[in-house]
Amino acid sequence: MTKPRVLQIGMDPDVIDFSPWPGQDADKLRARIGDAEAALRSAGFDVAVCLVPSDVEAAESAVREHFAAGTFDLVEIGSGMRTSHEFTPIFERVVNTVTALQSGVRFCFNDSPESTLDAVRRGLTP
Repeated sequence: MTKPRVLQIGMDPDVIDFSPWPGQDADKLRARIGDAEAALRSAGFDVAVCLVPSDVEAAESAVREHFAAGTFDLVEIGSGMRTSHEFTPIFERVVNTVTALQSGVRFCFNDSPESTLDAVRRGLTP
């Protein structure tokens, strides 16, 4: 049996303004994202991580590159992209690009890297 393929899409930690979250920085977020990826792999998922820049066109290109390698059973979009007003155009472009490349793909949404495994499990539940 093949492992479910999951694409995690989020903002590159280097483009995030961490001033609203004292004590958090790009390196710490990158480590948390890495831990979430490791948890998914340990749970039996085939995972690809797509961290996009703050440029809409470049973000679309990054997503397209991942889909060039094949389809996914689920796409998880990180909360930073969805909840930060400055990234709304990127979120829209990412969703529209994903649905254009793979019609009918399922989505899930975490509220932090630590909730990613639960979000993926929910997303794959019919």
